[in-house]
Amino acid sequence: MTDRDAVPFDLASMRKQYRAEGLSETELAATPVEQFARWFKQAATDGGLFEPNAMVVSTADAEGRPSSRTVLLKHFDEQGFVFYTNYDSRKARDLAENPYVSLLFPWHPMARQVIVTGVARRTGRDETAAYFRTRPHGSQLGAWASAQSSVIATRADVDGAYAELAARYPEGEQVPVPPNWGGFRVAPQTVEFWQGRENRLHDRLRYVAQADGSWRVERLSP
Repeated sequence: MTDRDAVPFDLASMRKQYRAEGLSETELAATPVEQFARWFKQAATDGGLFEPNAMVVSTADAEGRPSSRTVLLKHFDEQGFVFYTNYDSRKARDLAENPYVSLLFPWHPMARQVIVTGVARRTGRDETAAYFRTRPHGSQLGAWASAQSSVIATRADVDGAYAELAARYPEGEQVPVPPNWGGFRVAPQTVEFWQGRENRLHDRLRYVAQADGSWRVERLSP
């Protein structure tokens, strides 16, 4: 078997021509969260995305070894971007050792990306509990049933734990918030808005946090 036979696609020739319309400094909102809200609304309504709030969360442990996974954004405001997880998961363990994190929103159908870098801190228990109550009953049970990121023998281990919980807390009965489950809020230090353009000459505008609380906008070469 040749190398060409091993790969069924000619990866070098796979490319799309992006849009002519770009992103200019004069169009930007005053803050990155305002700009994110504009783009997110378009992604959620016109973007043709399955889950516009899906983002790639990248962390690194104390030795700098990186890991990435897709997580759902559940809230954002001027204080930051919030997601929820098991505090015993790999990402949470990484953040306990190294709070610096990157969030990537890959809105490919729109030829757009948003890249957030910042520092993650745990949300308060009241905020966590308020969000937990909005989750579907099955998702609440799932937060208890899964010891996220731990090694298990079979799928039956998780299914059995879930079945026991479903019997203990039937539909309509309040499920307590797991003590090792909660949120992280990522306070942004930089937020880059990436708009694909023709001939790979993309627009990249990045907000950078300043010491006085304002934002500096800089253009990056594609």
